[in-house]
Amino acid sequence: MSLYLIILLISLAGPLALSFEKNLRLYRRWKYLIPAILITLFIFVVWDIIFTHLGYWFFNPMYNSGIYINKLPLEEYLFFLVIPYACAFSFYAIEFHFPKFKLNERSTKIITFLIVVLSVSAAFFNTDLSYTLVVFLVLPAVLLFSYYFARQIVQRYLAIYPILLIPFFIINGILTGTGIEQAVFDYNPAVILGIRIFSIPFEDMFYNFSLLLLPLTLTHLLENKSK
Repeated sequence: MSLYLIILLISLAGPLALSFEKNLRLYRRWKYLIPAILITLFIFVVWDIIFTHLGYWFFNPMYNSGIYINKLPLEEYLFFLVIPYACAFSFYAIEFHFPKFKLNERSTKIITFLIVVLSVSAAFFNTDLSYTLVVFLVLPAVLLFSYYFARQIVQRYLAIYPILLIPFFIINGILTGTGIEQAVFDYNPAVILGIRIFSIPFEDMFYNFSLLLLPLTLTHLLENKSK
C-alpha cells in the first residue's frame, strides 16, 4: 500500500467512524455533503490536471500506487474526497459542540474584505507565478460566493479555519516532504513564491482555504434548497 494512500486512510478513518456518533449523526448530511464534495472535486481536479500537464507540479512514483488517470495518481483523486470530508466533519463537530464559536457579522465583513483585497493584491503582484496567481484569484472568488450565499458558514469558517490548519500542517507537511526522504508531490519552483513553512509552500494554506470552504458552502445551499 502506498504512503499517499495510507495517509488518506488514516485521515478518513476517525471522521468516518464518528460520522455515526449518536448526537452528531453526520451521515444524515451525506445526501448534501457528498454532492458538494464531488462538485468541488471536479473543479479542483480540472485545475490539478491542467497544472500537472503544464509541469507546474509533479507526483513521486515512489509514494503512490502507480495507477494514473490523466497524469494524476489515483490517490490524488481520493485526496479531494477524503480531505474535504474529514475537514467538514471537524467543522460540523465544532459547530455542534460549540454553537457560539463564530465571528459576529461585523468582524466577518471586515475580515472578508481584508482577505479579498490582500488576495487580489497578491495575485496582481505575482502574475509571473502561475500557482500563486491562480490561488489568490480563486480564494476571493470562493470567499465572496460563500459570503453572499452562505454568510453564516463564513462566520463560523473564519473562526474554525485556524483549527483546521493543525491537521493541514501535519498532512501537507508529510506530503510535501517533511520527515520523509522525498516529497510525495512537489512544485516547480518557477511557479511559486518559494516561501515554505516546513516543506509546505506558503500558497498551500490559501489553496486549502478554498478547497475546504467551497463544499461547506455548497452543502449549505443544497440543504436550503431541499428545505
